[in-house]
Formats: sequence, C-alpha cells, structure tokens
Amino acid sequence: MEVVMGEKKAFQTDKAAITGGPYSQAIIYNGLIYISGQGPINTQTNQVLLGTIEEESELALENIRIIVEEAGSSLNKVLQVRVYLLDIKEYSRFNEVYKKYFQKDPPARTCIEAGKLPFGIRVEIDAIACI
Repeated sequence: MEVVMGEKKAFQTDKAAITGGPYSQAIIYNGLIYISGQGPINTQTNQVLLGTIEEESELALENIRIIVEEAGSSLNKVLQVRVYLLDIKEYSRFNEVYKKYFQKDPPARTCIEAGKLPFGIRVEIDAIACI
C-alpha cells in the first residue's frame, strides 16, 4: 500500500473482522495506522465469539495483528495500545495472552475497566502503529 504523507486514507482488509458500524477498520495518516477497537470477532464468520478473557483477548489481538500486517507493518511497530476490560479483575489473565504478542519492547499501553462493552464482550483493544 502506498502511503502519501498528509493524506488520510481509510484501510480495510477482509482478512480481519469487518466493522459493522459507521467507522473505518483503520485509518492511515502520516506513516501511522490507527486501528479501531477490535474485539473477539471470528475472522471467518464475522461473528462475536464470547468466551473466557483468554479466548476473547486472543481473537482481539489476532485481528490487530492481521490488520497491522495487511497494512504493511508488524506487531513490532505497534507504538500504543488501549485495552478496555469488562472486569479489571481479569487484568493478570489478559496480560498472559498479551505478552505472547508483544514480547520485545512492548508498546505504551493504557488499560481500563470499561464497565460495559458492546455485545457482552469482555475485552476491546485499539492500537496505533507505524508503517
């Protein structure tokens, strides 16, 4: 994908979960990719899969990985991640999955208890990466 500095471009790949709302899967701008919140959505069926925090986190992070790679980047170039948990008591269990994806020089991160998330999911994650 050609990136033109100063030009905002919507990015979409059908290899990751397709957004159902009025927003882009990701936006590319000035060499950065801003990835919309990703939840536990199966990339094959585009259906929400409710499960344990580990299962849901794995799916959300897999969607982020796919989007980043399809845009021509990698998880090593993720700069910031924001994590929204339904229950902050699952923080440690979430971290066990997260560490598998960001082993060396992990990105800056914010993690909050969101209270309620769409469709009854336990986790939603958004990210910013350089391309």
